[in-house]
Amino acid sequence: MKRARKPVFDPKAFLAKADGGRTISKYRKDQIVFSQGEAADAVFYIQQGKIKITVLSEQGKEAVVAILGKGDFFGEGCLAGQLLRMASTTTMMECEIMRLEKAAIIRVLHEEPAFSEMFMSHLLTRNIRVEADLVDQLFNSSEKRLARALLLLANFGKEGKPEPVVAKISQETLAEMIGTTRSRVSSFMNKFRQLGFETRAILAESLASFRRCPADSGLSSAFLVPLRSAPPVPLAFFAGPLGPLTSCV
Repeated sequence: MKRARKPVFDPKAFLAKADGGRTISKYRKDQIVFSQGEAADAVFYIQQGKIKITVLSEQGKEAVVAILGKGDFFGEGCLAGQLLRMASTTTMMECEIMRLEKAAIIRVLHEEPAFSEMFMSHLLTRNIRVEADLVDQLFNSSEKRLARALLLLANFGKEGKPEPVVAKISQETLAEMIGTTRSRVSSFMNKFRQLGFETRAILAESLASFRRCPADSGLSSAFLVPLRSAPPVPLAFFAGPLGPLTSCV
C-alpha cells in the first residue's frame, strides 16, 4: 500500500483558522493588545487593521517605533528569549488579530518549511526597515523624516496601489514617529500643501508624479513637488541621506 501523502501546508490557511495554540480576537480602535513590561509569551499576526508600537521612557516621553498592518507579525521578541515586552501595542482602527502561543509557533517553525520561509522573510524585511529608520533618524532633517514617513504610510514603493491612510493618523502620532513636536509637523504639512502636495491623503497619481526640487530653488528637499511629466519615483529616492535628496538641501 502506498503511504498517504502529507497535505501541502498553506501558511495563509494556517494563519486564518484558530486552532492548536492559535486564537483570533477582535479589537476596537485604540484598544491595547499588550503593554510594555508585560510577559512576552506569544506572537501576534494582523489579519485586518493597523496597529502602532510605542515605547515609553522613564521620563514619560512616548515614541512610535512602528506602524504595522494586515499581514504583519509583531511580538516576535519572545522567540529570542525576551521575557518582558519592550513596547506597547495599540490598535489604530478596528482590528482582527491572531495570537500564536510561543510553543505553537516554535513547533510550526520547526515542522513546516513554508511557514519558516514566510516568517524569515518577515524578519528580514523588518530588519531592513529598522536599519533604514535608524539612518533616517541619524542623518535626515525632521522635514525629510516626515516626507519619508508619509510615503511609507501610503505603502508607496510596495506592490499594489498606494493607500490614502495619512488622513487617519493624527499629527501628534506623526510627531512621535519622527521625533519632533506636533507644531513642527503642522508647519511642514502646511508647507507641503502650499506646494500642491495633498498630505491628507496620499494618492497614487500624486506619488507617481513627484520629482525632487531644484538644487538652487532654496526649498528643503523634504518638499515633494508635483510634476505631471515626471516618471514614477522609487521610495528610496526620498529616503536615503546619501541619495539625490542630499543635493537639494
